[in-house]
Amino acid sequence: MISEGEMVVRLLLAAFYGSLIGFQREHHFWTAGLRTHMLVSTGACLFMIVSAFGFQQALTMPGTQLDPSRIAAQVVTGIGFLGAGSILVRGEVIRGLNTAASLWAVAAIGLSVGGGLYLLGLAATFLILMILVVIKPLERIYRDYVQIHVVKLVAPSSALSWKTLTELLGPRADRIKQLVIEQGPTKDTESVTIEFRGTTRAMADEMIRDILKVPGVREEYVPT
Repeated sequence: MISEGEMVVRLLLAAFYGSLIGFQREHHFWTAGLRTHMLVSTGACLFMIVSAFGFQQALTMPGTQLDPSRIAAQVVTGIGFLGAGSILVRGEVIRGLNTAASLWAVAAIGLSVGGGLYLLGLAATFLILMILVVIKPLERIYRDYVQIHVVKLVAPSSALSWKTLTELLGPRADRIKQLVIEQGPTKDTESVTIEFRGTTRAMADEMIRDILKVPGVREEYVPT
């Protein structure tokens, strides 16, 4: 049985590890940001501590057997509800997968710290940060290599359609492989996602500049 002081240290350490990842999400203005990640990591750590040490007194009773992994297993399942919420609120276009995955991973960090695996939790924290920060530029390089480019725009209602884009881009419209239109941030706007394939970065940028000439159309900032 560890001391209560060490339990508190574990909680603080889990909150700190969660804050490192949460700050990266907060930097990109996701709703599940700094506080959410800290809460998930701290809560998972607390569940792990309670699961491992909270029933020590019950073990003194004859015939009592406890499995400390059961509560930890439920954390893995329960955290899925938070992850699903960060995805489903964004309509038909799937967004927030990175944030959902980071919440799930932060819960695992909290469990590892709660179990006394401090170095493992620290290593996982920095590995997750590397994935969130460093891999993004590599993804863009890969997309440039396979010539896939995606742009997200905000436009007045009915301002952008297949017909409008065909008239605007001419033969270059054949490069558009996917067009997704959903409700925008306000009632009279639409969020438009356009995927170009078989284009270089320069070609895609040129088409995007032409589309942005349509009155009221602007590029949407979408964090990852």
